Amino acid sequence: MVMLIGIDASRAFVKEKTGTENYSIELIRALLDLKESQKHKFRLYVKGGAKVDEEIEDKANVEVVEINWPRLWTQAGLALECLRRLPKVLFVPAHTMPVIRRKKMKVVVTIHGLEYEYLPEYYKFPQSLYLNKSTEYAVKQADQLISVSKWTKKELVEKLGADKKKIKVIYEGIGKRFLRAKEYGVNKKVMRQVKYKYSLPDKYILFVGTIQPRKNLVRLIKAFSLLTDKSWQLVIAGKWGWMYEEIKKAPEKYGVGKRVKFIGRVAEADLTAVYKAASLFCWPSLMEGFGLPVLEAMIMGIPVISSNKGALPEVIREAGLQIEPEDVEGLVKAMELVLESKELREGLVEKGYKNIKRFSWKKAGQQTLKVLVKE
Repeated sequence: MVMLIGIDASRAFVKEKTGTENYSIELIRALLDLKESQKHKFRLYVKGGAKVDEEIEDKANVEVVEINWPRLWTQAGLALECLRRLPKVLFVPAHTMPVIRRKKMKVVVTIHGLEYEYLPEYYKFPQSLYLNKSTEYAVKQADQLISVSKWTKKELVEKLGADKKKIKVIYEGIGKRFLRAKEYGVNKKVMRQVKYKYSLPDKYILFVGTIQPRKNLVRLIKAFSLLTDKSWQLVIAGKWGWMYEEIKKAPEKYGVGKRVKFIGRVAEADLTAVYKAASLFCWPSLMEGFGLPVLEAMIMGIPVISSNKGALPEVIREAGLQIEPEDVEGLVKAMELVLESKELREGLVEKGYKNIKRFSWKKAGQQTLKVLVKE
């Protein structure tokens, strides 16, 4: 049976992508590339002025609908478009679904995590409106939910009373750019250019992610300052998020102002080289619904230390050292252990390569399509 599948692609084609934006574009690409998808029709809803990938826009079974609605894009623009021209199913890759809709339109929503349940700042406006209420509504009203981890599914059931029967766990995958870099390596000329562009040091520990309290960067910087070997530098890559003032002041506070570099958001084309040039990847996050950067580090052959909270143990398994994120001394010991032991580093890298085989955007696309077309 041919089905018309609508997809909220409002996040997929933005210039600066973080977690949910990357999830949206990677999953949309994977869905549309599937042989099984060729018999279905797809309608991608994008914001006004969005630059859609040519290979997506040129597909015969894809219609791109530009919705020029400056405010309340989902609840007004997308809702009205779906009322006017009804798809059989609407897929929302990130939390927020239209409140006004026809009952015969099936709605599938991906929930990425419930971090706001653990951190007080998430109860402040606008995070509370955007995440809390929209997630709670989707849990109750969506016909089917996709969770990016078993941990998130468990949280949805226990915290929000979700029906576990309507939640399908589908893991994220690893982007083609990283797969190519693993297979063919990173060009030496590109490595030199990227190191020059971001003024990267010769020896550094790396963090990649939005700079915000949940990422636990103040403790990471404190732990870094306590390392015995002072020749190391800490590179923090990512855009400034919210409530970052304490993080920004932390290097001077702990006496490592000259050894901590905030390099901002790294261009997608440069990211593999930034990972590859690092000696250790550290991700002591307080809570994660999935944690894609740890897999990106693994596929680039970088040993990983991460928090043991949220979905991270499920994603990492035995392929990284896991620490209590609030235990600064434990983080110091873990970093020194990895940096000083070649045998441990090599062992973690080997385990990392094995671990990443569990994750694939093609697999995620196949599993998602089954959810979407299920009657």
